[in-house]
Amino acid sequence: MKRKSAFFLFPILLFPLMVLFAGCSHDGDGPLDVMPGGEVVEGNGFFRGATLDSGKSLHLISDTLYITLSKIWSFSNCSLTSIDLDEHYEDSQIVISPKVNIKVNTDDCPAPMYRPDTTFKKVLDKDIPSELTDIVVKNDTDSLITSIKLRRGKIVTDTFRIFVDSAFAVMDSLPLRTKESPSVLRVLDSITPQKFYWRTLRANCTRRVDKCGDVVADTLYPDSWRLDDTVLVPVRYACASADSMYCLKDKWEYDSTSLGKVKVRLDTVWHTNWYYIEKIPKCAWVETFRYSNFVLGEKMTFLRLMFVPDENEISCGPSTKMDYFVYNISTNFLVLENKDDEDNVNFVDSLFAVWKSATIARDTVVIDTVVQDTVVRDSVKRDTTKADSLHAEKKGSK
Repeated sequence: MKRKSAFFLFPILLFPLMVLFAGCSHDGDGPLDVMPGGEVVEGNGFFRGATLDSGKSLHLISDTLYITLSKIWSFSNCSLTSIDLDEHYEDSQIVISPKVNIKVNTDDCPAPMYRPDTTFKKVLDKDIPSELTDIVVKNDTDSLITSIKLRRGKIVTDTFRIFVDSAFAVMDSLPLRTKESPSVLRVLDSITPQKFYWRTLRANCTRRVDKCGDVVADTLYPDSWRLDDTVLVPVRYACASADSMYCLKDKWEYDSTSLGKVKVRLDTVWHTNWYYIEKIPKCAWVETFRYSNFVLGEKMTFLRLMFVPDENEISCGPSTKMDYFVYNISTNFLVLENKDDEDNVNFVDSLFAVWKSATIARDTVVIDTVVQDTVVRDSVKRDTTKADSLHAEKKGSK
């Protein structure tokens, strides 16, 4: 009887739920429209990142310019209609102002935070005024995003292999350089005196090997010294004859209660710098510089990518001097001359004076030159006769 009443009660409870559902449903149920009423809205998106020529610092006017925009907001993937690269001149700059045009309609498609990066290729007019020396990209808020130098000329890539003689390791021979240009120079900047403190530590042998008649002291000085500590130096004994052994190596015991007087060891730290010096065409600009195999007694390799300007190019450098490029190998920095800084000018002038008067070491220079698509092989064997005679004269004067 209870089962029958429960069977008839279920449809009665289900009926109100069906009525409620029917009252809430409409024929237009489903995804909501992107724009109410199917309206179409046009406007502009924006971007927040850009690079020119993949981040290079120099662009030749005769080359294709690559403009990459990133972090582009365009409402949705379906809304972007076009990107216009507006261009105008401001003083010495070519200003590129990309505009992101969007048109929002009823299409339903993914709306990521930013669209994928987009790259444009642009060919500049070769007849643009020579006063224009920079290309910049600005966004919709007139904010500078990126820039690149604009030049008229050619790019020359050279690989130099310079033999760096072992004489560069002798401090007394500094300043020392390789011959002509390009040249490697090492100079002594300063000397710092140091004091190290140490005490002898008695060592006792617990197992003798040979009963040799004559013995000598065998002091174990450390490989490195510490300025902030007094080093304990064990003093052992050894047989005077090399054919005999005084004690087994692992059978020495040290007596920390038997220490000698504190002694002082004087030392000096030689502060030196390495430089790469090259005479370059007037107003040229070294854009890329790398080196490898920095080993004395071996050939050191230098890779230099340099911009050589045309006759009508008005921009100059940047470089150390108008016709010289100097790179500090020790600090990995380009040495620049600043006419407004008297100390800087004096430093550069003194560096060139040292370079010209430095002793010339033996060297051999091999040069690989690449100009655009043409490869020229030029092997230069340096005459070392004069270099050897100069080196001998300096040794004789000492």
